[in-house]
Amino acid sequence: MNLNNIKVPKMPPGGGALPTLLKIGIFGGLGLYGVANSLYNVEGGHRAIVFNRILGIKDKVYSEGTHLMVPWFERPIIYDVRARPHLVESTSGSHDLQTVKIGLRVLTRPKANQLTEIYRTLGENYNERVLPSIIHETLKAVIARYNASQLITQREAVSKEIRMILTQRAANFNIELDDVSITSLTFGREFTVAIESKQVAAQEAERAKYIVEKAEQDKKSAVIRAQGEAKSAQLIGQAIANNPAFITLRKIEASREIAQTISNSSNKVFLNSKDLLLNVQEMNLETHQK
Repeated sequence: MNLNNIKVPKMPPGGGALPTLLKIGIFGGLGLYGVANSLYNVEGGHRAIVFNRILGIKDKVYSEGTHLMVPWFERPIIYDVRARPHLVESTSGSHDLQTVKIGLRVLTRPKANQLTEIYRTLGENYNERVLPSIIHETLKAVIARYNASQLITQREAVSKEIRMILTQRAANFNIELDDVSITSLTFGREFTVAIESKQVAAQEAERAKYIVEKAEQDKKSAVIRAQGEAKSAQLIGQAIANNPAFITLRKIEASREIAQTISNSSNKVFLNSKDLLLNVQEMNLETHQK
């Protein structure tokens, strides 16, 4: 077989369709990557700033919605600007050298128009870097101005003073405070025992006062009762002296009460009329005139 007579087909210039498809795929992939990474969303209650690899942090703060950026050259940094609670407990000493453990709840949020400055100076975890130090320092300074008893009786004033100082300190770091409240306030064991002893003593004093007042009232009642009985005896004596038939009237009343009691009874009773004052017929009902 003569191979010299076989004709080989010529390939088209440019290497054929494969390099063309490869180029289309590369450029298409780059286009899709650019479109997918050129958009970012800012959710409700959030704000965003943009870091540029060439210019650094841009000064503009982006609000809620969808925004454009240059892929790879820029990346968004999103902050939550809603109020968030922080619970802090601190042990301090009062003005009268009592150990006080106080719990504080603080609602904080960053200033939305100062997010670029916050990122440059504090970063994204600004709360952990700032709040613990200024809260502990403020609590120790305020608690040291009050006695332990004043912390209980003037709790509202203490809370207002803590909030005023914390608001001023946090403003230096572009942080706003929406609320500051004292959640717990406990004292050392010695002071707690002293308070309990004081309460027990106060209760005992009130009890002793009540006993004294009750004795005085009983005394007054006995005097009034004795005076009433003496007056009653005097009146009865005067009635008997003026009219001897008064005794006979009292006997009749007693007989009537005994008779009524016996009549209401379901049992049969045999009684001696002389012993139970029922001999009414033998009574002398005539009144002797003097």
